Amino acid sequence: MTKPHAADINRVVLAYSGGLDTSVILKWLQQTYQCEVVTFTADLGQGEEIEPARQKARQAGVKEEHIFIEDVREEFVRDFVFPMMRANALYEGLYLLGTSIARPLIAKRQIEIAKQVGADAVSHGATGKGNDQVRFELGYYALNPDIKVIAPWREWDLTSRTRLIEFAEQHQITIPRDKRGESPFSTDANLLHTSSEGKVLEDPWEEVPDYVYSRTDHPEQAPDTPEFITVDFERGDAVAINGEGMSPATLLAKLNDYGKRHGIGRLDLVENRFVGMKSRGMYETPGGTILHLAHRGIEQITLDRGAAHLKDKLMPEYAELIYNGFWFSPEREMLQAAIDHSQHHVTGTVRLKLYKGGVHVVGRKSPMSLYSEKIVTFEDDAGAYDQRDAQGFIKLNALRLRLLGRRGGL
Repeated sequence: MTKPHAADINRVVLAYSGGLDTSVILKWLQQTYQCEVVTFTADLGQGEEIEPARQKARQAGVKEEHIFIEDVREEFVRDFVFPMMRANALYEGLYLLGTSIARPLIAKRQIEIAKQVGADAVSHGATGKGNDQVRFELGYYALNPDIKVIAPWREWDLTSRTRLIEFAEQHQITIPRDKRGESPFSTDANLLHTSSEGKVLEDPWEEVPDYVYSRTDHPEQAPDTPEFITVDFERGDAVAINGEGMSPATLLAKLNDYGKRHGIGRLDLVENRFVGMKSRGMYETPGGTILHLAHRGIEQITLDRGAAHLKDKLMPEYAELIYNGFWFSPEREMLQAAIDHSQHHVTGTVRLKLYKGGVHVVGRKSPMSLYSEKIVTFEDDAGAYDQRDAQGFIKLNALRLRLLGRRGGL
């Protein structure tokens, strides 16, 4: 898509955090495009006060009726995190996709607000080097093919943190103290995770400094006594902890508390970005890590082998679609339909042991269980399984191998 002409932009909806970058973007949009800016600030459970964004938007001249601040935590977990958890999604075998899964919800609300206020463009604060620009914009175009997109980091000449701060000072934009000069690293947070990257993390040989971690206590300082909890599932979604029913966002927040206390969910990862480069990041996903392993635990006794193995084959493709920003694509929806169908009987309870950074499934039970102690027992099974049947089974499966062996191999 080509850069929009200023004359074509009358009103733009900006994904606005109230931080330095998006505050500069707000002013830059007003100056460069001579347009009206509408701000959208999403409470995704990032753990910090978002109301100050309202005052900052007011100070920048945004009309009161064009300042949108919304609590979308329940929608985020119910409609985005939980469907992803049903798939056991991990990008490159490790990453629980905490940043990736938040972007389609923000994009969706921006497009909805744009329609509501009659805006002809949307904007975001993602840089031209990362994945988020792709995730935002694929979401925009999927939901409104004709929307105009303004990506300031790909247009302006504010190419460094110093230039950004100079612009802010020139326009009386509040600069947080910790943003003066070079910040040590950048972070992104929501109810599922916190990610940190840049600066002190850019050398993949150097261990992540302790001060980078914000969501989890150090595993070595975690309690010396294990803690046991249970998680109840219905049709693939967690619904209760220790028998207490909870809403999706409340449940994930509670698991975050357990994970923080026991130092669970830290990940140091060098990943392959969609745009082609490798990047090193540190992720903290305390509650999500517990939920992921609990879900796999209940699937162990409720999913048929064929369905379980097929899910595991589909999972990397599904995870890559989310990572690359294709949440609203037909292929993701097709995979989701298959995944959701597999969850009809994924109901029951998992018992977990939390201890010094580790999550261990130590028990599982379900009224839909396919596990049969009568059949699997090493004791007398009273005729439930005839072990002599295995001979024919093995011979049939060995037939092609024997023929190959007689020929002399491959």
